[in-house]
Amino acid sequence: MFLRIMKKGILVLGLLMVTLSCSEYQKLLKSEDTAPKYSAAEELYNEGKEEDSNKKLRKALRLLEQIEPQFRGKPQGERLVFILADTYYQLGDYFNSPFHFERFLQLYPNSQKAEEASYKAASCYFYRSPRFNLDQTDTHKAIEELQVYLNTYPDGEYTEEANNMATELRVKLEKKAYEIAKQYHHTEYYKAAIASFNNFIADYPGSPFREAAYYYRFDSAYRLAINSFEVLMEERLNNAKEQYKSYKKYYPEGEYVPQLEDSMSEIDKRLQNF
Repeated sequence: MFLRIMKKGILVLGLLMVTLSCSEYQKLLKSEDTAPKYSAAEELYNEGKEEDSNKKLRKALRLLEQIEPQFRGKPQGERLVFILADTYYQLGDYFNSPFHFERFLQLYPNSQKAEEASYKAASCYFYRSPRFNLDQTDTHKAIEELQVYLNTYPDGEYTEEANNMATELRVKLEKKAYEIAKQYHHTEYYKAAIASFNNFIADYPGSPFREAAYYYRFDSAYRLAINSFEVLMEERLNNAKEQYKSYKKYYPEGEYVPQLEDSMSEIDKRLQNF
């Protein structure tokens, strides 16, 4: 019985403290005094980051948005602009965060926090980058901003992370270009497929999809040839043979060699008729 009463007492006390805390926060929001708002905002921001608490970060954000304009040009202004941008970042708001980080860099280019701001602004675009089959505007922007960071801070604290992000984004762009070309192949637009694979091979020499691109370019040329009118077939069969040689030059023991050899047997057989 005594323990039950103690537990209830602790619960009531806890609820009372939360109520008082909320009440104090509401008073603070309505107050015109910026000094306690500044202290509370920084405390909530630090606790929110440490505890991974979105609730505290959102509270900090409301205070920061209120007071940041009033501290412009003052010594605290640099800190406020940075933690405002970083609060958006910690909350996963990758649309508002880069705007504020970029403004921070414009206002305080020589700040000790400039490198972190540059990296986080760029990484916002990385997190905004969509699936490969969607519009890639944010992907291009992310690569551009990450490269700016890497050029500015070649030995920076976040160099490894920035390089990894940039690589992941480039592979995404490569996958999009590869899948577009492959779609032409699968829908039997073989001329468009050959042109697209030619562009892909020229544009992405180190791509993980390069071998497959060589194979599907050959296969597109092969299928275009065997489905052609007789007057066009010989030339197109020879073109397919050249694509076969290109694949074998770079991938003599490649994944697609068995399929290529089967197709080449058919090409040689048909060429004997000309």
